[in-house]
Amino acid sequence: MKREIIQIDENLCNGCGECVPGCPEGALQIIDGKARLVSDLFCDGLGACIGDCPQGAIAVIEREAEAYDEAKVLENIIKAGANTIKAHLKHLNDHDQKEYLEQAIAILLRRGIPIPKFQESTCPSGGCPSTQTQIIEREPNKMETAHTPQESMLNTWPVQLHLLNPNAPYLENADILIAADCVPFAYADFHAKFLKNKVPIMFCPKLDSGIDKYIEKLTTIFRERNIKSVSIVRMEVPCCGGVEMLVQKALEHAQKFMMVKVNVISIKGEII
Repeated sequence: MKREIIQIDENLCNGCGECVPGCPEGALQIIDGKARLVSDLFCDGLGACIGDCPQGAIAVIEREAEAYDEAKVLENIIKAGANTIKAHLKHLNDHDQKEYLEQAIAILLRRGIPIPKFQESTCPSGGCPSTQTQIIEREPNKMETAHTPQESMLNTWPVQLHLLNPNAPYLENADILIAADCVPFAYADFHAKFLKNKVPIMFCPKLDSGIDKYIEKLTTIFRERNIKSVSIVRMEVPCCGGVEMLVQKALEHAQKFMMVKVNVISIKGEII
C-alpha cells in the first residue's frame, strides 16, 4: 500500500541517535553509525522524530510500504516498560490518532496492563478529548415552554457494576445494556432509545478502580446466567473504548460467543 512514512538521508545523518528516543514505537535504531528504519510495520508516518534530528536528515515521504501494525508495535513497547507505554499513548493522542489509541488501550486492557495517566499528566492543556473544557452551543429548544417530563425506564437497581450482585434474579434471560457513565448526560433520549426493557450496567473504564474485578464479575454473569443480548453505549473519547474491550474480555473468559451491538455517542450528544 502507498502511505506516508519516514525517510532518512544517510548523507546528512551523523548517527547521533537523538531521533531514537523520539520514536517510542521502536521504528528507529542506530546501526553501523547511521539511523535506520528497522521496519515499515513500526513507523506510523507521523514524523515525531523529525524535530529531534539536529541534522535535518529525516523527512516524511509517500511510498509503497507495509501497513502500520499497532499490535506488533505494542508488543515491543510493552517490553520497554511503563514510561515507553506512556510516551506511545501520548504520541498517538497528540497526533489525534483515535483509532490506533483505542487499539492500544484495548490491547493493554486485554493483557491486564494498567493504563498510564498519559492524558492528565502529559497532554497539552485542553488537548485530551476526555478532559478538554468545552462549552457546547445549542439551538434554542422550541419545546422548552411545553416540556413534558419523560417517565423513567429504569426497572432494576443498582446500576453501577461495582455494586451489582451477579446473582441478582433479574439477570436471568436479560437483555443487558452496558453503558459508560457519561452517556446519560450526553444523550438526551437515553431512557427511551437505549434503556427501555434492558438491565443497565454502568462503569467508567478510565476512572474506576478494580477493573480486573469488573472483568471477573461480568465473566460470572455471562457464564452463569442465560443472557439474551448484550449492547454497549459509550462515548467517543478514546479511553471509553475500554468499555468494549472489557466486555469482550469477559465474554472470552466466559467462553460465550455472541454479537454485541455498540453505539458511540459524541460529546455533543449525537449517535456517531
